[in-house]
Amino acid sequence: MAPASRAEKKAAVDAAAWVFNVVTSVGVIIVNKTLMTAYDFSFATTLTGLHFATTTLTTAVLRMLGYVQASHLPLPELLKFVFFANFSVIGMNVSLMWNSVGFYQYVHFLQRKYSLSSLNLLGHTAAAQAASLLLFGPVLGYSLTNNRVDRYAYNAGSLVNVHISVMFAVGTNLSQFICIGRFTAVPFQVLGHMKTILVLIMEFFFFGREALNVHVVVGMVIAVVGMIWYGNASSKPGGKERLIHSLPTNKTDNR
Repeated sequence: MAPASRAEKKAAVDAAAWVFNVVTSVGVIIVNKTLMTAYDFSFATTLTGLHFATTTLTTAVLRMLGYVQASHLPLPELLKFVFFANFSVIGMNVSLMWNSVGFYQYVHFLQRKYSLSSLNLLGHTAAAQAASLLLFGPVLGYSLTNNRVDRYAYNAGSLVNVHISVMFAVGTNLSQFICIGRFTAVPFQVLGHMKTILVLIMEFFFFGREALNVHVVVGMVIAVVGMIWYGNASSKPGGKERLIHSLPTNKTDNR
């Protein structure tokens, strides 16, 4: 294949991963907010556990089909990852948390250290996150809202939205790790800011003007300016973009 053709193919795949991640990430946030506002579903942590449980099944199917190869991630590293990720899930929305530079660097470190592909790493971590969130999610939900997930008055509307949320979340989880493997830190960070802005705009259309006020608009403008500044600063010698590529691969640790 000619170099130009390979570059065009890579650009097309990158664009597809970017668009798929944006659509699914924004979609899952909007659906989750619909669940919480229209159906009074207040069990966000348990719902995230269902997201990861379904993602675990999806990666298992991909492994059976040969798209994900067998690999190894030491238990201490897995527990560290799950603690970090779950703590962030409790504090903020997972799909936006996963666009921090810190998370990007940590995932890249694990991938390079243990020779893991993006889907390999997701296959290792999704099951552990699902188990921990489904175990502690109902307890946390009850302590915060005094409501039990098993006593929630489910109806057709809430169940449909839960299923849609799960489908969007699986797409988000898969595309997010694929984006980590394909993009450098700057476009990955830009992707996160873009999703934040799109979520705010969609909330305005779906949930009314109270979702978009002057403070939010100012924040969006600052975010855009920040994206431009960050991209320019990080691409210069000594910026984070260059530092990430200069990190050691720690190949000696794998011998």
